[in-house]
This record gives sequence, C-alpha cells and structure tokens, in this order.
Amino acid sequence: MLRRLLLRFRQRRRYSSSSSATVPLSAPTFAVFGANTGVGKTLVSAGLAAALLSSRSPSASAVSYLKPLQTGYPADSDARFVFSRTPAQLCNSSSSSSSSPRATRLVSSCRTLFPSPAVGAEAEPLREIQESVVSYGGHGAAEETKVLSCRTAYAWREPVSPHLAAEKEGMVVGDNEVRGCVEQWLLEEGLAEGGEVWKVLETAGGVASPGASGVLQCDLYRPFRLPAILVGDGRLGGISSTLSAYETLLLRGYDVSAVILEDRGLSNDKFLLSFLRNRVHVLALPQIPEDPLDDLTDWFSESSSVFIVLKDALQSFHLNRNEQLNSMQRKSKDLLWWPFTQHNLVPQDSVTVIDSRCGENFSAYKIKDNKMMLVPQFDACASWWTQGPDSNLQIELARDMGYAAARYGHVMFPENVHEPALHSAEILLGGVGKGWASRVYYSDNGSTAIEIALKMAFRKFSLDHGILADCETSIKKERNIQLKVLALNGSYHGDTLGAMEAQAPSAYTSFLQQPWYSGRGLFLDPPTVYIKSEMYNLSLPQSMLHDPQTSGDTCFSSQAEVFCKSRDKSSAADLYLSYINQQLSEFSLSSNSEYLAALIIEPVIQGAGGMLMIDPLFQRILVSECKSRKIPVIFDEVFTGFWRLGVESASELLGCSPDIACYAKLMTGGIIPLAATLATEEVFESFRSDSKLTALLHGHSYTAHPMGCAAALKAIQWYRDPSTNLNLDANHMKLKELWDNALVKQLSSLPNVKRVVSIGTLCAIELKAEGLDSGYASLYASSLVQQLRKEDDIYVRPLGNVIYLMCGPCTPQDSCSRQLLKVHRRLSDFNRAH
Repeated sequence: MLRRLLLRFRQRRRYSSSSSATVPLSAPTFAVFGANTGVGKTLVSAGLAAALLSSRSPSASAVSYLKPLQTGYPADSDARFVFSRTPAQLCNSSSSSSSSPRATRLVSSCRTLFPSPAVGAEAEPLREIQESVVSYGGHGAAEETKVLSCRTAYAWREPVSPHLAAEKEGMVVGDNEVRGCVEQWLLEEGLAEGGEVWKVLETAGGVASPGASGVLQCDLYRPFRLPAILVGDGRLGGISSTLSAYETLLLRGYDVSAVILEDRGLSNDKFLLSFLRNRVHVLALPQIPEDPLDDLTDWFSESSSVFIVLKDALQSFHLNRNEQLNSMQRKSKDLLWWPFTQHNLVPQDSVTVIDSRCGENFSAYKIKDNKMMLVPQFDACASWWTQGPDSNLQIELARDMGYAAARYGHVMFPENVHEPALHSAEILLGGVGKGWASRVYYSDNGSTAIEIALKMAFRKFSLDHGILADCETSIKKERNIQLKVLALNGSYHGDTLGAMEAQAPSAYTSFLQQPWYSGRGLFLDPPTVYIKSEMYNLSLPQSMLHDPQTSGDTCFSSQAEVFCKSRDKSSAADLYLSYINQQLSEFSLSSNSEYLAALIIEPVIQGAGGMLMIDPLFQRILVSECKSRKIPVIFDEVFTGFWRLGVESASELLGCSPDIACYAKLMTGGIIPLAATLATEEVFESFRSDSKLTALLHGHSYTAHPMGCAAALKAIQWYRDPSTNLNLDANHMKLKELWDNALVKQLSSLPNVKRVVSIGTLCAIELKAEGLDSGYASLYASSLVQQLRKEDDIYVRPLGNVIYLMCGPCTPQDSCSRQLLKVHRRLSDFNRAH
C-alpha cells in the first residue's frame, strides 16, 4: 500500500511539473474561482456572459466559456447552464434596455471537447448549436452577430470532487493534459469576425479544491496566471472562507480582479470591502432563490446592473494590465541602471519584460505577429545561477516564507536564536558540511560570505604561524606584514572589495571597474578539461608545457575517468605537484613580509571566469599541499553548491574537504538572498577568548533573516528527497544525467564550437572566436543570443563568447533535452551564417 501511495504521489508531481503556458493578451481572459463549492460560480459566469453580449456599449462580439473539469455529468453541466441561460437573459434584458433599433443574432454552442470514455460510452456528449434572434427596440434593423461558445473539457458521472470521480471511474487525467486543453482554448482564434472576444474559465469547487490528479486547482492553473474573479461566500462564516481563498490566490501570485458574492443580509460584502481597503472591487448580488423550480429569470434581471459593473471593472483591469506591460520596456530604459550591462548595447525592444515566473520559466511579455502575448521563456541562466525550484517547490517556499514573515518579521541575530536559523544550520552541517564543518555563520550574499571566509582564514593562519602573540594583542612584528591568498587565474569570488582582491586580474578588476585593486595573491595557472569532438580533453597551461615531466593522458573517454582517484598516481599528478611546489617556493623566497594565508578556489567549475572545468586532480593536489603547510583552505561553493554539479557539494567530486566553505544562490532556491559560511571547530576556536576584540566583528542587519533561513531549510530538504526531486538517484545520492549525452557530443563536434562543459545542471558551450571577438567583452554571440531569446524562448545571458544552459536540480530531463535541441539547431544555423 505504501509503495502504491508513493508511486501515485510521484505521478502527481510528474503531472504538475510542466510550467509552460502561452497566454494571449488581446482577448480579456479571466478565471472564475470560488471561495467554496456552491457559492454561485456558474451563475456569475452566466451573468457576466450576458452583460458582455448585451448591445450596450462597450460590448463583446463573442464570449468563450470553458469548464475544464466537470463532475456529475451529463445530469449536471455548468457549460450547458451558461449556454441555456445567457440567451434567455439577453431576451429578458432587451425589453428594458437600448432605445436604438437593432437586432442581435446570437450563435451559441455547447459541447465537450474531450468527453471521458465513461461518459461517451453511454451517453452522447452535448454537441448543440443554436441560433436565436434577440431584438432590441424594433424590427428591420441591421443585424449584429454575436457568438457564445460554452465547452466542457473533461467530465465524470460521479457528482464528487474530480480527484475522487477520476479514481472511482478509473479515468485519471494528467495535469499536463488539462493544461494543454486550456492552452489550446486560449490560443483559439476565429470565434468572431472583428470585435472583442472575452474568455471565461470556470474552476470546479473552491480555490483549494483538488483537480483530477489531486493537485489543488489554484496550483493546476497557476502556469497561466489568469486574472481571477473570486466568487465569495455570503453565508454565515463566508467572510472567513472568502478571505482565506483570496489570500490563497495571492500567495500563489494571482491577481484578483474582483470579488463578487451573494448578499445574504449579513453585509459580508461591506466587511470585505473595508478589510481589503479598496484593493479590489467587491460586489454584492441579490440573494439567490432557494426554490429549485425557480428558473432564476427575475434574479438575473435584478442582477444585471451588478454584472454590468463587474464587466466594466474587468475591462478596466484588462486595459490597465496591458498598458502597464506595454510601457515597461520604455520606462526601464529611462529609469533603471542594470548590473553588468552596457546600456548602449541594449536596444529597447530587446528588454525582456517578465510578468511572472512559474518554476523554470519566465512568463515574458512579447508582441508576436502584432499580437500581445505572455510567452513561457526557459530561464537558461537560472536567474544568475540561483534558480532551483520547480513550480511545486516555488509554492512551498512562498508558504514557508510567508509563515516565517508572519511569525517573526525580522529579528536581530547576535546572542539570539530562532527555529529557522537553528534548523537550517543543522541541515547545512548534516549535508554540505557533513564530516568536516561544525559552525555556520550567516550573511546575506555570496560576496559577503567570501569576505567572512577570508577573515576566518587569516585569523587561523596568523595563530598557527605565530603572527599573533596571543588572542588579545596586536601583531607583534612590523605592521608591514601582508596576508595574501593563493588562488587560480580565471577565478571570481564576488564584487565587494575584499573578495575582488582575492581573485586574479580580469575585466571585473580592471582600473575602469576597481581603481583600488592590487590583487593580493599568488594566482596559479590551472589545467582545464573540456569536451571536443566527443572526447574529454585535458588542456595544460603554458607554464606547465615546458616542464620535462609533461606527459601522460590528455584525452579521456568519459567524465568518470576525469574524476577517477586512480589518477593520483599518474604522471599528471607528478607534474601538478612539481608546478605547485615550485610556485610556492618562489613566492616564499621573494617575500619576506608576505604570507600566503589562505587558499581560495571554486571547486571543479569556475563560473564567471567562463564556465571552465578545472582538472579535479590539480585542485585535489593543491588542497593537500596547502593543508600540509597549514594554509587554511576555502571552497567558494556559492555557484557549485547544492547539486549544481550533480552532487550536493562539489567537495564530493574532488574527494577532499575544506576548512571553510561559502554557500548561497541555490541554498534558498533563489527566492530570497541568504548566504552561509561554514567552518571547522578549529577555525571557530581561533576567535574564542575573553575579549570581544578578538571576536569576528562582522555582521549584517539581515543576518539569519527568518524568511531566508526558512527558504533554505525547505529548498535543501526538497533537493535531497527522492520523492520531491525526481532527478535524484537515491542509491548514489547524485542527480541523473540531465543533458542528453549523445546531443552534448554532437554539439562538441560542430566546427564553430571550441569546447563544451556538461556536468550536473550546467551545459556550457564556447564558440570559436579569435582576437577581439573572444573573452568577456566579446559580442560574437550577440545575434545567437537574440535568436534564442526571441525565437526559441530561451533566456540566455552569455559570458563573452560562452553561452550556457542551466537548469534547476528538479528540472525534468525532457525539458533539458528540448532546450539543448533548440541550441543545437541554432548553432548549426549560426555555423552556416559565419
């Protein structure tokens, strides 16, 4: 039984993994949600349709109504109710409205799109077409054609919740199937010739009622993020259920355009209007007759004025939304100063307007074929390497952060403790810090985590090497002593001043960017590994090529060979050891007052330096040599940590541990800034004494912010749980291969590709470019980038002539393959063009 439940849970997760949805904006489109079942959603849909189709200006030429999930069918059909009631309402309203002589021909249809086998086998689905003439003020006037289309997508006989009906009747519908049907309906054109078309989607039950797979309907339809009409509850207790439904929608990022509810004489609408402080329209309908024989003709007539107000409010919402989206490109160019961006190189029409995000995708505003649309755009740079959640985790993070914000707000951290900080520290030490770390120091971003790590390392080194007489006095030698770092060329550790001093000269540290930069370190040339022509190739730097020991394998057939520990006995290991010892010896001989007081490296992958894979053997030997000299070792895992490279910590790939390590980005799923610097107990002890002056005097106002800690706790648990992260190989605690190996090899064989790096959630491709067209300032890939963004809906942000795809630890493998195929096709075209 337990196995069946687990399988079913995984299936539900898989169904709801899709977060792709195209939403046209030309047609005003709204989703009708209910605060509960039985609150009158279908009455509101019918009344709104009648108001939209009435001839009073402005009016719609067509209304398309969709009920994606229907139970109790065919005895109960909301689509049929809207279909049958709207013509009657139009006829009824004609007698008291519109003095202009006009006749309206209403063409109505009601049918099921994809009737369930259970229904279709025993009863013909509704496929009715009706035409009726609705007269306004006279005969012989010019005829105006209007269309009403009412449809049901999936239906079950049992009058229960869709998830129960689907289970009882043995017909489960996947969430992706339902979403596909909705998207098809949204993209449908040709409903009316000219004029405005409105679309109304009516959900089943309440906001948090389950869909057919068991996923809540507010989550099921979240990829579309349609503006919501919330049908509230006018009954006793309805204020509570309505506000709960309202806040549930807000928590998932919906815009609630209006709240409408039945007036039961309890003034629920007045309280809601006051409580919501005019943030949303709140409308009250007359009480609905309880007599089942009442055809509701009088009720609809009495309610018509309310529905007209609702129609006008929705019209205004739609126009304001489109106007806002349409103006954002222009305003952003006038008001914003973007980081890492030369504004002269950014045309206004290339600015990506992001309406929202759902899982791995932006919902980006675009104009295609002169039509305004929201288009799913795969976030291939994982929003500066932070993005990890699928759409399910995104909702969980929002919930946990909301709870933390409501419970704590912000509380200062020194000498205090709260549950999110304590629990996230425990999971950090039991995960990325397992086996070596004992302390967690929180900060707010990766760069400051590095600053803290440097302070920790320098203190530990100073004590170990007698630079400090004890923990309470200043330096006992001359004050010209300088502590420097040992680091690698191509490194990048952040933009704060100390972090920049710890990295090799680059475009980021030039005089144009940082006139104070002096580069306080010894920067070694590392060997790199890359894929070219389907083989893993080892590239040695020029500083090693003249060494007489240069020999051994420079090609590998697989990544496993590159990381194999048997290489520790190879000639390459001897070469690396000789080079490292030579460099350290030369530094010691030339520097009487300078000490290499810390080693800082990005394990395995250098990110901002160009997505370079450093030979893990070289880094392993470097760490070993530093530890033998009592030089504290810092791993900068701001980029590489938390499954970015396929394992929880890149130290697992190297086969060695640091003394200090820095984490951020994926730690919170990118939903909020937070960083952590982990350290051994020995490093912590170097700050302990009876004097406050020897404490680590560093901190931030938002240190260990409860919202950030709550997000980190949820994200880390989610990534490492096979029941929530379907990419995780539980037997080996590694991610499965996310990038199709055969396709990666094909990419590496393209003539315009210099190298490929594929590991974990990263696939990077360096284009062949010579001279000024190479390096960080290269514009060689600009046209390719624009094609991928505009035509392939992949948001890429290159590092010079290096383009890369990055996903989250939970991104489905088929999604990665789709993006890689698009890039392969573009690169093939790009090669022909160049």
